[in-house]
Amino acid sequence: MRARDADSQARAGVVVQKRERADDPEGPVRAGFTATKKIGNAVIRNRAKRRLREAARLLLPLHGRPGSDYVFIARARTVSRPWPALLDDMESALISLARRKGGPASGPAHARRHRPDKDETAHG
Repeated sequence: MRARDADSQARAGVVVQKRERADDPEGPVRAGFTATKKIGNAVIRNRAKRRLREAARLLLPLHGRPGSDYVFIARARTVSRPWPALLDDMESALISLARRKGGPASGPAHARRHRPDKDETAHG
């Protein structure tokens, strides 16, 4: 409930809320995931949360701030959004939240996900 009053960033595939913990400023990054009934039945909601969990597993080590709680809220497009687009949505939201207070995210500035160029993805 405390995250609801925290900073948030909305993207097409996800809403990310961040709250810094004053009692544990150097503690671990914590994450929570939610999907309301508005986005669909239980199967759809569970699929959306699984996708958000996996994206957070990949991105929070790079862009999460120590001592922060994050809440990832599924949107109607979370399930149907292409995986690279969902990762981009979450990554840009995390970067924006990290810049709001206290400077850059805990990881190095060059720690963006590797995006293969066209030569690496060509089947040949």
